[in-house]
Amino acid sequence: MRSLRCSAAPRIWATLTPNLPPRPPTTRPALKYKLLDLSLDPRDIQAVHDLRAAGVTVIVCTGRPFPGATPWVEKLGLGGPIVCYQGAQVRELDGAVLLDHGVPHDVAMEVIRLARERRLHVQAYRDDQLIVERDREEAHIYARHAGMGVHVVPDLDLAMGPTTPKLVIVAAPELVEALLPEARRTWAGRLNVATSTPDYLEFTSVESDKASALRFLCGRLGISQDEVVAVGDGRNDASMIEWAGLGFAVEGSPPEVVEAADRTIPGPGHGGIQQLAEALLT
Repeated sequence: MRSLRCSAAPRIWATLTPNLPPRPPTTRPALKYKLLDLSLDPRDIQAVHDLRAAGVTVIVCTGRPFPGATPWVEKLGLGGPIVCYQGAQVRELDGAVLLDHGVPHDVAMEVIRLARERRLHVQAYRDDQLIVERDREEAHIYARHAGMGVHVVPDLDLAMGPTTPKLVIVAAPELVEALLPEARRTWAGRLNVATSTPDYLEFTSVESDKASALRFLCGRLGISQDEVVAVGDGRNDASMIEWAGLGFAVEGSPPEVVEAADRTIPGPGHGGIQQLAEALLT
């Protein structure tokens, strides 16, 4: 775990989120942290509401495709924007694209050819549709998790556009774990490769990760890096946890995620987000 770079305790700094009225002086001091990136499946809606009421901008930052992310955002009562596709896109709730850094077609085909050679399931995306060449169970496992349909195409080479937001290989965790270092060596400097869950190996443009998406959003919102809190539990979260002014890893995360963080919190269903909210608001 990295050394603590900044305190999670509220500071008496006039740094509330823009466009929110200042609180009366009788309330608790203004928070130092103005943006919370929530990259867990949200379980504690009340904690999120408390943070928003205190002037914290809450952003869902997820590997899910846009159609799979919007139900969580709506459930939380958030207005967007959403970081989705592992940071490859930043979208408004109405679908408007603010940032789009996809994997170039030729590089995507290198990943697809590797998956074909090894008989692994691989999927791409076009126009927010999940596209595959074979109707395999792995596609339906992912689709159920992401809340999407599966679209079988004859040839991904022809079906993809000039770019795809990301590619995902879905396989047994032991296969994914063995393939991860090889994939990182093969596409070093050209693709970001990380796991989001033990059975998902995800490929995005070298320009795209959650840290770069948060950096983009903070520029739009007028929020500085040291005012950002990021929370995550997958290798795909490590970059934003390291980048944020204060980073939290979920207990049980891969070592590289914990190493990037300042602190850990319990996982979904165990009060982790509530603990985080209490730490920031008291």
